[in-house]
Amino acid sequence: MAVARSWRQPPADGPHPVRPADIPGLNAVFSEAFTERYRRDGMVGVRVPLLSSAIWRYAIEDAGGGAMLWRGQRDEVIAFNVAHRSGVEGWMGPLAVTPEAQGAGLGKEIVREGIDWLRKDGARIIGLETMPRTMDNIGFYARLGFIPSRLTVTLTLDAAHSDRPAESFARLSQRARDDALGECHTLASSLLPGYDFTREIVITEDLTLGDTLLLRRGDDLVGFALCHTAPLVEGRAREELRVLKFVLRDLADAEPMARALCDHARRSGCQRVAFRVQGDYPAFFSKLVAMRARVRWSDLRMAVAGHEEPIAARGVVLSNWEI
Repeated sequence: MAVARSWRQPPADGPHPVRPADIPGLNAVFSEAFTERYRRDGMVGVRVPLLSSAIWRYAIEDAGGGAMLWRGQRDEVIAFNVAHRSGVEGWMGPLAVTPEAQGAGLGKEIVREGIDWLRKDGARIIGLETMPRTMDNIGFYARLGFIPSRLTVTLTLDAAHSDRPAESFARLSQRARDDALGECHTLASSLLPGYDFTREIVITEDLTLGDTLLLRRGDDLVGFALCHTAPLVEGRAREELRVLKFVLRDLADAEPMARALCDHARRSGCQRVAFRVQGDYPAFFSKLVAMRARVRWSDLRMAVAGHEEPIAARGVVLSNWEI
């Protein structure tokens, strides 16, 4: 659909579905928009790099119909919003408007389209993450109905070998994979009803971006961690294993799972493991700090009023709202 704009801005045409061929256009808008955001925050020397094409393909496939873009008069990409749903959990990211198209309401439009799509697709939780130091962003999302909740703190542990590697989803037979997917779904939904990360596990394996480690006590699955080892930035060497989804039935298993990830990082050629820990799980945060994890970054989690996240009454459920 065509949306009217002021005389200062050309009309934006969209939303259109995102295709793999659109990745160069998405990357250009992503880099320009976030570089400008850092400049406004006083970090004039920061240049946001292009994301890996493989990571974009993961984001697009994971989002499905929630991956949307808008085009300008020359058919170039000028804005996009990638909205994801994992069972009842919905979130948006990345999303951006090229600096030249900002200031005429297009940012509000792409966020509202994402919210509408997630609601229609059955999401009960709808949120995103933004930079906590950026008041403009927080105010912008607040005016669209978002409320701030917790910080997500990124911590890293150094890679380190252990005597025995963890059980790997990638090394299972097809039949065993099907069984493991069912176990992962059962475990996640037992802690937070309606949560389901199995699609992300399958896409990660299909695109060979990483693996899912499985933690068992006897025959019972008591935890799993979906992680990516593929470089996030285009052209960079493999450095960091990024944990995207982390589910534990009991906090007592936090250290064995963390050490399994450190071992997997070492065996995969990564230097460290990055955990994005929501502030609702302070005991897990403290366990990582006790293991000498380093605090690297923080993001502010925001959710649409009436669509806030639940907290697991037991165990740990971490869901990364970035790719």
